[in-house]
Amino acid sequence: MNALILATALLVGISLSPAVTSASDFGPQNPFYAASTLPYQAPPFDKIKDSDYLPAMEAGMEQELQEMRAIADNPAPPTFENTIVQMEKSGQLLRPVTNIFFAVTGANTNPKLQEVETAVAPKLAAHADAIYLDSKLFQRIATIYKERASLKLDAESLRLVEYYYDHFVHAGANLNDADKTQLKKLNEELATLANAFSQKLLAATKAAAHVSTDKAALAGLSDGQISAAAEAAKDRKVQGFVVPLQNTTQQPDLVSLSNRATREAIFQNSWNRAERGDANDTRATIARIAELRAQKGKLLGYPNFAAWSLVDQMAKTPEAALKFMDALVPAATGRAAGEAQDIQAVIDAQNGGFKLQPWDWDFYAEQVRKAKYDLDEEQVKPYFELDNVLQNGVFYAANQLYGLTFKERHDLPVYAPGVRVFEVFNADGSTLALFYCDYFKRDNKNGGAWMNNFVDQSKLLGTKPVVSNVANFAAPAAGQPALITSSDVVTMFHEFGHALHGMFADTMYPTLSGTSTARDFVEFPSQFNEHWATYPAVFEHYAKHYKTGAPMPAKLVAKIKKAKNFNKGYDITEVLAAAELDMQWHMLPASALLQNPDTFETQALEKTHLLLSYTPSRYRSSYFAHIWGGEYAAGYYAYLWTQMLDDDAFQWFEEHGGLTRANGDRFRQMVLSRGNTQDLETLYEVWRGAKPTVEPMLKYQGLAPEGNSK
Repeated sequence: MNALILATALLVGISLSPAVTSASDFGPQNPFYAASTLPYQAPPFDKIKDSDYLPAMEAGMEQELQEMRAIADNPAPPTFENTIVQMEKSGQLLRPVTNIFFAVTGANTNPKLQEVETAVAPKLAAHADAIYLDSKLFQRIATIYKERASLKLDAESLRLVEYYYDHFVHAGANLNDADKTQLKKLNEELATLANAFSQKLLAATKAAAHVSTDKAALAGLSDGQISAAAEAAKDRKVQGFVVPLQNTTQQPDLVSLSNRATREAIFQNSWNRAERGDANDTRATIARIAELRAQKGKLLGYPNFAAWSLVDQMAKTPEAALKFMDALVPAATGRAAGEAQDIQAVIDAQNGGFKLQPWDWDFYAEQVRKAKYDLDEEQVKPYFELDNVLQNGVFYAANQLYGLTFKERHDLPVYAPGVRVFEVFNADGSTLALFYCDYFKRDNKNGGAWMNNFVDQSKLLGTKPVVSNVANFAAPAAGQPALITSSDVVTMFHEFGHALHGMFADTMYPTLSGTSTARDFVEFPSQFNEHWATYPAVFEHYAKHYKTGAPMPAKLVAKIKKAKNFNKGYDITEVLAAAELDMQWHMLPASALLQNPDTFETQALEKTHLLLSYTPSRYRSSYFAHIWGGEYAAGYYAYLWTQMLDDDAFQWFEEHGGLTRANGDRFRQMVLSRGNTQDLETLYEVWRGAKPTVEPMLKYQGLAPEGNSK
């Protein structure tokens, strides 16, 4: 059943198309026909062809529906074992193929795989509905749920019963037949549109790369960056230089580019990437998605989609999420306004003759940072060589906290060149997991950074975790070292926090395993792990010059520490703008007219006091992949919510000795290994010994009033 839940969550990246192959083409020649014989059941990427996925998924859906029908039709009275446990054991063909397929299409897609996405979308949508809206199956679950107090179940099993019942109800199991029919239509069209959005955005982002034949226009970039831009042009078979876009509004190269016209061109390419009136314009698509989601919320008995979506999250209601975010706006925007004044002062001192614009922020903010803290990102990068950061930073912190060790394996196949695989061992030498990492940008890779599960942990199924981290760092020119930015370093620690959450999973049931938690909890372990990137004992272990191996000079370290919260007002304001924008879209009632995305976005940001000329939203509606093509609809606030949790948690570590095995093992045992086996608010409070408070977040993010930051 876990595969079904995962597939449903990932449907937001798929769409409708003519049928292609069928399950009848599935046989022993297909690498998914039998479980992988590789260690940890790792994916046999050397044997998997693009044409293998669709017949395997179709056969997997057919098999799982037969398994569910057998459970529903069982003449024996429903029990935990003959219903819930059997559902957990179902889908053992569908689970691995969907895990692998969606991981690969996110990181290394191609037209053939996109065709498969298109073909499988309505089938997966119908498959999910066939199970969640099956009255006979739900009746068995409901019977067990009503009798749960008398069944003498262990805590995890009881949690699973409650999860199944709540999840089926949330998916529409209590609707009448007519409403179920309408819901199926909505789900199918939403899956279709979400995939259309994802594929349009991938193409739009590639097309919006900045192309220049004038090397002088790239003044300010390093020789390595210019060489990489030249290689990118060769790859695309164009003359000159290509600067590809990242998924966010602001682009990394704007920090260095001294040519203002180039900065503006790159920013405008980013800002308007999906609003060009061509085949990749996403505005009509997202307006329809928002309209359909509002209708779905109403059909399921809620005032809007956000109210339906948040009922099983930690925040519980959109009003609670908004109250939390609204309270941060004055401090964040106030600090951003002060930062803007500092930047404008530099522009004026240089007789710039212009008012600060978004494409100027990063370039002049870097100058402010140099002036205030005598700190230059180019001074820092030579100490952040990617492999060294990984081995002596990310892995080292995990060793110090949890006793983990890592051994690179070159005998396991990967899905793309450059992907690396590590076997992970516990302190006692026992095997824990496999970890794949794929850090460099490709044109066929979705933007951003994320973690995937190739294999989910489950004692019931006897499986250990196989997880991956994916990012979009700028690839170095051939023969050059992979020197990354401070932000990239934090991203590595962040995504590895997700990986740890998956690798430490220690549950009986796959549905409750690892990162299968509420959105506003799942980002907590990852954001918490960011703290170790700058923790002195970790930082000094990896911040070493890539040529000499010399540690970063103490003076430079002191500057970094002093500048830790530089630009925090801007950083938090742009995330707040995106989170508030997401919530406004998903609080639309079903009675609302079809929205004009440009007008809606302006009004939503004005309403929340976040329409600032110099601080654009981290994502514009038209390329906000998290909410239209990902799992964060009405949930982007989770990054801020979990920031509160992670800073509160780090405060506990600071109060109890910081980076120690005792602290790490306790956190692993009580939080990271537990998955969704307990109410998450209770789980956190039992570990912490108290409810989380916002004060540590204000302190660590530099938003506390002067005099209260200690």
